[in-house]
Amino acid sequence: MRSHLLNDTTAEQYRRSVTEGVERVAAKLAATDRPFTGVSVDALAPRIDGIDLDQPLHDTAAVLDELEEVYLRDAIYFHHPRYLAHLNCPVVIPAVLGEAVLSAVNSSLDTWDQSAGGTLIERKLIDWTTGRIGFGPAADGVFTSGGTQSNLQALLLAREEAKSDSLAKMRVFASEVSHFSVKKSAKLLGLGQDAVVSIPVDHDKRMQTVALARELERCRKDGLVPMAVVATAGTTDFGSIDPLPEIAELCEQFGTWMHVDAAYGCGLLASLKHRDRISGIERADSVTVDYHKSFFQPVSSSAVLVRDAATLRHATYHAEYLNPRRMVEERIPNQVDKSLQTTRRFDALKLWMTLRTMGADGVGQLFDEVCELAREGWRLLAADPRFDVVVEPSLSTLVFRYIPTDVTDPAEIDRVNLYARKALFASGDAIVAGTKVAGRHYLKFTLLNPETRASDIAAVLDLIAGHAEQYLGESLDRAS
Repeated sequence: MRSHLLNDTTAEQYRRSVTEGVERVAAKLAATDRPFTGVSVDALAPRIDGIDLDQPLHDTAAVLDELEEVYLRDAIYFHHPRYLAHLNCPVVIPAVLGEAVLSAVNSSLDTWDQSAGGTLIERKLIDWTTGRIGFGPAADGVFTSGGTQSNLQALLLAREEAKSDSLAKMRVFASEVSHFSVKKSAKLLGLGQDAVVSIPVDHDKRMQTVALARELERCRKDGLVPMAVVATAGTTDFGSIDPLPEIAELCEQFGTWMHVDAAYGCGLLASLKHRDRISGIERADSVTVDYHKSFFQPVSSSAVLVRDAATLRHATYHAEYLNPRRMVEERIPNQVDKSLQTTRRFDALKLWMTLRTMGADGVGQLFDEVCELAREGWRLLAADPRFDVVVEPSLSTLVFRYIPTDVTDPAEIDRVNLYARKALFASGDAIVAGTKVAGRHYLKFTLLNPETRASDIAAVLDLIAGHAEQYLGESLDRAS
């Protein structure tokens, strides 16, 4: 069994095995003509359930053959131009190369004596990102597993900086369309059921700052602690961007921590055309970014950034076996001093490889392309009487639904759209997401693939309408 360990004696075997795997994936990517096969849970589950994990195949080629049957054949392929569902981007090749390197070397980014150069590369990328945000030289941050963890850590820092002796008095303010991780984080941080105050949004799904000011004032009058305001730069459902300068003013007025969840909108940090859409982000106390959403990186690649590095001390814990206090005096750079994680992948390498190969402008150009595609999609939807589109896009998301000509019952329209989405997914021809707006079911395009064209959007809209009409025809037959 030692022959499977990666070391100096198995380097050639490693090269052959990885090459074979890469060739299989490359062939699959080249041959994929739709984002999904449409396989059902009932069809796929028995194949995997039937595999005896205590009986190995002993041969990499045989394992890859089996993998084709249980995974590669039926995987959801985000690179396909008609995958239009969630915040999943196609990935750039330099980042995939970085993934291969970091997995093989397997550095752990918690302490210097496990990562060395990896530590310095991550710190360089943190400095680069804080510079793009507009933070000053006191800024810092750390890579995380994703936006949920970044938001959790930011709110942990906010809680500690609030310096209140009562968790029950603390309040977090976020828009009604903010990410669910805000409420989840509040629960994990022990803040209580009523800690998150939901602020209404305007027609463009942006936080209403008048309502925020009113709630902050009420909080103060009630003797509560306005712990943090979470502004969103790219909401999950709408891609909407809250009015950051106005929110920053209110946070300064009330002495409240300002966190910007830019997990989605962080692509604007590299944008050549639309950077101004997140003006005011530099006034935040903390920012979440997900490179694996709008920097075209493989999962996972995220970070939490702070304007004042000193606030990261709230995540610090010293263990004698790992990062004893004396290492701080010796100026040994241990990233675990800033992180909620201990063992942590060198995910920063993927972004490093991307920037060193493509440059930030290359990434920004790709993100600008999908933002423009969303504008084209909005124009198509606005001009199509079959559909109702909710809001003009700020980033690359479109929320809409099919409106039958002869149906006025809102519940029936909901059923039509639910059916159309499910039938489209089962066909494998395209994948779209769904959400609710004012309690009604809508469909959603999340456009993160620069290879998607307006013609793809038009074709998918026709497919949706076709499935909807099929449902209505079958309903009519059943009724008669």
